[in-house]
Amino acid sequence: MPQITIFLNMLDICCIGHITLDKIVTPTQEVYMPGGTSYYFSYGINSLFQSEAASGCDTHLTYKLVTSLAESEMNAVSAMRGVGIDVDVIPSRHTVYFENIYGKNQNERKQCVRAKADPFTVEKLSDVEARYIVLGTLLPDDISLDVIKYLHTKGTLVVDAQGFLRDVRGVDVYPVDWKEKIEACKYIDVLKVNEYEAEVLTGECDLHKAAQKIADWGVKEVLLSLGSFGSIILADGVFYDIPAYQPLLLVDATGCGDTYVMGYIYRRAQGANVEEAGRFAAAVSTIKLEHSGPFSSSYLRAMDLLHRNS
Repeated sequence: MPQITIFLNMLDICCIGHITLDKIVTPTQEVYMPGGTSYYFSYGINSLFQSEAASGCDTHLTYKLVTSLAESEMNAVSAMRGVGIDVDVIPSRHTVYFENIYGKNQNERKQCVRAKADPFTVEKLSDVEARYIVLGTLLPDDISLDVIKYLHTKGTLVVDAQGFLRDVRGVDVYPVDWKEKIEACKYIDVLKVNEYEAEVLTGECDLHKAAQKIADWGVKEVLLSLGSFGSIILADGVFYDIPAYQPLLLVDATGCGDTYVMGYIYRRAQGANVEEAGRFAAAVSTIKLEHSGPFSSSYLRAMDLLHRNS
């Protein structure tokens, strides 16, 4: 008989990624704050947990962050634990330090890397197991192919391709192809890319052809985010065109891609279908655009935005 009790006790979602020290420069402000996929994902999902619980509709989902950073930035972890986020820390000699510079077009940014953290390894992640494992890779040496293969056996593996498509030369970040992409995609269940990353990966300018090529490599659900133009999802041979929604105020796009993945996996873990999860992901990303920092609004506001645009 299946081990139902083991499944019920399994962690639902685990995010693995470095918390960063970020300098964010926009035409209207300059902000220093923690960042990284793991940071935006964790605070965003915690806000959804808390808002659903407050409304009497507790999801009963469980979540953990596995991160790595230097002792000098442990105050960021203390703050996360202080609001109820479960965090495991792997010590690192340094913390990733990014500088993100945006112009008037929030879909584009210039990025610099001032410091790198130690990579994650199979040995350091030996205790990780969850229904959904999200890799918040920021730089190409964060997570190796061996780690991807290992984690594939521990849960549904979700990867944001951004970190694998960056080459750091000096302090500047340049887009490059992912040399191990075809082998890695055999072990990735959900892959998120934006339109530029999709073209770099596949050589295809046509977004539907690019998504199909990624799926042909073995990815089950391809999430292709297009910023203010919405997103495309390819799953089980079906394309879903997900619209973008209009924010009340356009403030800061940093972390919107991470918020999209967070919203998508949150709803998939709740049992939503691909299209429902994609629309919810678009809604929480829109709300996040309205301020600097992670998504900090509610499940009900995201659902209200969906209903008003249905």
